[in-house]
Amino acid sequence: MANFSKFLVLCLFAFLGTGLAQAQAPRATPAFRKASDLIHRQEPINVSPRLLAQLTPENSHVRVSLSKQRAYLLLGDEVVVDSPISSGKRSRPTPTGNFRVLEKDKGHHSSVYGDFRDSAGRIVRRGVSMRIDSAPSGTHFVGAEMKWFMRLTDDGVGMHVGFLPGYAASHGCIRMPSAGAEMFFNHVKVGTPVVVAD
Repeated sequence: MANFSKFLVLCLFAFLGTGLAQAQAPRATPAFRKASDLIHRQEPINVSPRLLAQLTPENSHVRVSLSKQRAYLLLGDEVVVDSPISSGKRSRPTPTGNFRVLEKDKGHHSSVYGDFRDSAGRIVRRGVSMRIDSAPSGTHFVGAEMKWFMRLTDDGVGMHVGFLPGYAASHGCIRMPSAGAEMFFNHVKVGTPVVVAD
């Protein structure tokens, strides 16, 4: 009987020990997701070739939807080009309202955002703002490229080629893919109406 009691006690400890060991066993950590998995993939540019053939800088107008992160090049009420965008982030939102294209500059460079470079052209500090950053000794400012730039405000907000992460991420400008920005640029003029809305 004593042996049977010892046997039961040993079985109980073995059972509890196994449960305790399982409870204390390290859990497998979930694998990190790739950044590309976290980025919302936007629908690509959609173009109506039939309408594009009829579009001119004189009969076009633009509408930008911040909530949809899309820009539309329009002929009357018909969408000619539907392009993904990346508008201003929460701390530097894209202004809403009725605008007109104030300037067109195919090879524009920012006067505010860019890099500090040394005399050999090497980047010393990337992604600086001339409003808040001071140039290190021996460097000069080179503005960020804003190809196919279409200015909307006097303080520098415009539409241009830029990185599209799938959400609002700019300093206020409306970034576009290169093909979309070029189509918009070629089919608007100084004075073309642009409506930016939520």
